[in-house]
Amino acid sequence: MSYKTTQHENWISIENDNGATLGYAVASGVSLIEKDGFAFKDLNQNGRLDPYEDWRLPINERIEDLVSKLSIEQIAGLMLYSRHQTVSRSANHFVQMFSGTYDGKALNDYTGSISELTDQQKEFLTTDHIRHVLLTKVESPKIAAQWVNNLQAMAESLDLGIPVNISSDPRHSTSADTEFNAGAGGEISMWPEQLGLAAAFDPELVKQFGEIASQEYRALGITTALSPQIDLATEPRWMRFSGTFGEGVKLVTALAKAYCDGFQTTKGTKDGWGGESVNAMVKHWPGGGSGEAGRDGHYGYGKYAVYPGNNFQEHLKPFISGAFDLQEGTKKAAAVMPYYTISYDQDQKYKENVGNGFSKFIVNDLLREKYSYDGVVCTDWSITADPVEIDQFIGGKSWGVESLTVEERHFKALQAGVDQFGGNNEIAPVLAAFEIGAEKYGKQKMEARFKESARRLLKNMFQTGLFENPYLIPEKSEAIVGHPDFMEAGYKAQQKSLVLLKNKRQLLPLAKGTKLYIPKQQVGASKDWFGNQQPAHEKNPVNHELVKKYFQVVASPEQADVVWVFLDSPKTVGYANEEKGNGYLPISLQYQAYTAEAARAKSLAGKNRSYLGKENQASNNQDIELLQQLKKQYPDLPIIVSLTMKNPTIVKEFEPFVDAIIADFGVQTQAVLSVLSGDYTPSGLLPFQMPADMETVEKQREDIPLDMVCYKDEAGHIYDFGFGMNFEGPIKDSRSVYMDE
Repeated sequence: MSYKTTQHENWISIENDNGATLGYAVASGVSLIEKDGFAFKDLNQNGRLDPYEDWRLPINERIEDLVSKLSIEQIAGLMLYSRHQTVSRSANHFVQMFSGTYDGKALNDYTGSISELTDQQKEFLTTDHIRHVLLTKVESPKIAAQWVNNLQAMAESLDLGIPVNISSDPRHSTSADTEFNAGAGGEISMWPEQLGLAAAFDPELVKQFGEIASQEYRALGITTALSPQIDLATEPRWMRFSGTFGEGVKLVTALAKAYCDGFQTTKGTKDGWGGESVNAMVKHWPGGGSGEAGRDGHYGYGKYAVYPGNNFQEHLKPFISGAFDLQEGTKKAAAVMPYYTISYDQDQKYKENVGNGFSKFIVNDLLREKYSYDGVVCTDWSITADPVEIDQFIGGKSWGVESLTVEERHFKALQAGVDQFGGNNEIAPVLAAFEIGAEKYGKQKMEARFKESARRLLKNMFQTGLFENPYLIPEKSEAIVGHPDFMEAGYKAQQKSLVLLKNKRQLLPLAKGTKLYIPKQQVGASKDWFGNQQPAHEKNPVNHELVKKYFQVVASPEQADVVWVFLDSPKTVGYANEEKGNGYLPISLQYQAYTAEAARAKSLAGKNRSYLGKENQASNNQDIELLQQLKKQYPDLPIIVSLTMKNPTIVKEFEPFVDAIIADFGVQTQAVLSVLSGDYTPSGLLPFQMPADMETVEKQREDIPLDMVCYKDEAGHIYDFGFGMNFEGPIKDSRSVYMDE
C-alpha cells in the first residue's frame, strides 16, 4: 500500500505516493478501492474501479465512461445552474431574496449552524440533480468551507458521486472606510473594480490578481469564476461599464488573456489544469457593451444592442484574440456566457432578432463553428423565465422569444448550442425540451445532443480536480482568504488604479497636517438594481479618523486650507413607468438637468423608443450645487475632488471650479490619501474617454470605441483614453503600446 489517510472533521483525505490526493466524506457511503498499490474512490459504490474513478487515466477517457453511465435526467441536472445561494445571516438583498429554510424553519427562526444545507439545497441536489451552484454572500471563510464540505458530502452520496462545481460573481471589491492592514486577514483581499484594474494598463497586474483570487476562490470551494467581463465598453452610459476593462480594444484583449491565465493556471502541470485552477467563464458573448442609448439588457427597456457603426466584429476581438488564445497551458477560457441582449439585425443567416442565448447564429454558427469554441456555453441568469414589468430587475429576460413557452425556450437555447441554463433550479423544463427534440428529431439524436453538453460540463469538473478531492480544511481556508500578502497586493493595485486628472499649480501632494474641510455628501432618492426605493440622505463620505492620520480635519471652510469634495458618477435611469408617452428618458452623464435635444428622433431598434426632447436629472446633483456654492463663497480656497466613476463623467460642470481631481474605480479611501499626501505617486491612466458634453455622447455610435470629442480642461489637457498625470504632469510611458490606432 503506497498511500496514507488522514481523518478530518467529517471527511478523510488520502495521499497516494506519486499520485493523486483524494478526499471523501465519512457519511457519503463511498469507500476506497485498492489497485496496483494505489487508492481510488468508489464513487458509484459498485465495488469495482470504473474508468471515470481512475485518476491515472486521461480526462477524456474518464469523461466518456461517466457519460455512458448518465441518464437523461442526470444530464439535465448538469445543465442547470442554481439561483444565488447565500451562507450568511447578514441582512442584504441576496440573503433576503434567496435564503432558504432549515427543517421548515425560516432563517430568522433557525438557531443552528448556517453551514448546514437548506431544505431547498437538499431538494435541488436530489430531485433536480443540480451540480452547479452559484455562491454569493458567506458568513466567513470557515463557515463557507464547512458548508462546502456538507454540500459535497451530500452530492457524493447520490447517484454516481458527481461533485458540485461552485461558482461566484466577482467578490474582491473594496469597502472605502476600511483601513489597509497587512496583518488584517479574515475578509477576502480587496482590489479595485475591473475598470480600476484596467486603469493600471498592466496585464501582469491583472494576471497577479487572477493568481491570488483563484487561491482565495479555491479556499472557499469555488471552482468557476463568472468573470471576466470582457465586453468592449463602447457605450459610455451603460450601467455595467465599471465591470469591464474599458473601451480600448488592444487593452481589453490583453487584460482578458492575462485574467484567464491567472485564474485557470495551476503551475507545474502538463496542461495548466489542476487543483489550483478556477474555470473562467468569460462574458458576455458577443459583447454587451453597445446597448442602445446605454440601456441594459437586465431590463425589458434595454433588450437591444445596436451597431450603427457596423462594428460588430471588433467586439469579438477580446474573446477570439484574448480569452480564446491564452499564453499558458489551459489555452482558452473554460466557459462563455452570452448576454441578455438582442444583437439587433446581426443575424443575416436566419434573420432572427432574439436574445443572444437563443440565437443559433450567435452561438452555434459564430462561436462554435467559425471560431471553433468547444467549451461550456452557459446562459445568463433567468433567460428562459417569463418577463415581468419592463423596468423590473427580478424576473425573466426571454428577449425576442417571449411568445414561446418556458419549455420551448429551453429547447430553442439547446438548438442554438447552449449547454447550461443559468439561474434555473428546476429540471422539468429541460426534460420537456428533450421530449420536444425527441419528437422533432428522434430520441437518439437528442440523447447525442445531451451527451455533447455533458462532456463539456464534466470536463470543467475533472480538470479542476473535483472528482479527486472537493473538500476543504476550514482552518486552512481561514488562513488563505485575506492572507496578508494578498491584502497588500490588492492595496497596491488600488493605488495603481488611481488616475490624477488635474493638479493646478501642483497643489498635490499636500503637506502633512494640512487642514481639510470635508463636506457631507448628499445622496438623492433613487432605486437600486432590484427596484427598491432608496430614500434621499446625507452621509459623511469618509471616515474622519482615517483622514486624521494624514491631515487635520476641520469643521468649516473658514478653518480650512483645502476643501476635499467627494463625487460619484451621475446617477440616472433611462426609463420611468410614470413618464408620459413611451416611458423612455435620456441616461445622462452630467449632474444637472439635461434635455436630449441631440438624441435620435427614431430609435434604431424596437418601437417608439426615442427620448428626443425629454429631460432627466441625476439623483446626486446636489453635490455639484454644493461645490459651486463653496467656490462662490470661498473663491480663494483650493478644492480637491475625489471622483468615483462607474461611467465616464462629464466634468465641465465642476472642473473649472476645482484645483485637483483624482478619479478612482472603487478603492479604500486610504489609497486616495496615499496620493494626497505624496506617499504614492499616481500612475493610472483613463481606460476610456471622458466626453466633452452630452451632445457628443448622443452623437457617438454605441458600437464604436473612442469616437467622442473629449473634455479639455483649463490647462489644455484632454481627458482622452490613456490620459493620466503624476505630480509633474501628463504621463508618457511604454504603456502607450495599448493605445488603439
